[in-house]
Amino acid sequence: MLYSQYMKTLREYVLEADQKGIAIGHFNISNLEAFHGIYAAAKKLNLPVIIGVSEGEQKFAGLEEVAALVTTIRERDNFPIFLNADHHSSFESVKVCIDAGFDMAIIDAAKSDFDTNVAVTKQCVEYAREVTKNTGRDILIEAELGFIGSGSDIKDAIPEGAGVLTKPEDAQRFVEATGIDLFAPSVGSIHGLIKTGKPHIDAELVKKIKETVHIPLVLHGGSGLRDEDFTNAIAAGISIVHINSEIRLAYREAVEKTMAANPNEITPAKLLQPAVDAIEAIVESRLKLFNGIK
Repeated sequence: MLYSQYMKTLREYVLEADQKGIAIGHFNISNLEAFHGIYAAAKKLNLPVIIGVSEGEQKFAGLEEVAALVTTIRERDNFPIFLNADHHSSFESVKVCIDAGFDMAIIDAAKSDFDTNVAVTKQCVEYAREVTKNTGRDILIEAELGFIGSGSDIKDAIPEGAGVLTKPEDAQRFVEATGIDLFAPSVGSIHGLIKTGKPHIDAELVKKIKETVHIPLVLHGGSGLRDEDFTNAIAAGISIVHINSEIRLAYREAVEKTMAANPNEITPAKLLQPAVDAIEAIVESRLKLFNGIK
């Protein structure tokens, strides 16, 4: 992906957020409605934003289509919007995204044993460095340690086995062994929305991990967390925050409400615009919170 000569790279924006004690918002999409809602909010606030697509979302939306969409908007508007391959489970899937022009990728081998996680993560890092050297594109690789569950959906309770917190000493070993650019620890959040409520983020653990690894940290499973959990985590060292389930729920509720109120309407633009507006409102609220904007 090409950058304007006036635009900073994603790495520079992340490091800037780290230095300022704020966080960049990361929001997932699988269709145009979510994209337009997210981009409208980011552009309104003039804040950098990361668009994420998981393996499933990428399959639905189209790999090349999503890459072309983000590239086109970034170049057309000279705006800092970036694309991430979110939660990709193999080197092969990460490689495909890097080759398609993604700005970053998350290799998610957190369910594997430590050595396996290190091996596949290191493979991704080495490939990203090779592509960067050959093309000049600055590609970031993120990886995880600990387990916070999976799936951006509504859950009755915290999934069995999830919530295994990351130990600072393990984080240090992992980062040093892999050479990753960004680290996603397990510090209390859980993927998806939990009907019984989410546990608090362990901000002290975030701080200890940050002091140990010395690279930017990423918070996954942000949907449904209390505002103070976000602000405490960001103050402790989180530089990117992931939100997905909240905007998925807003999309569904808006579409259901619109269809119920307009049973004879069949024009997609009229049925789906309220969903775009609902997503924009959530993203704007979250971006303001992450950036300390009142």
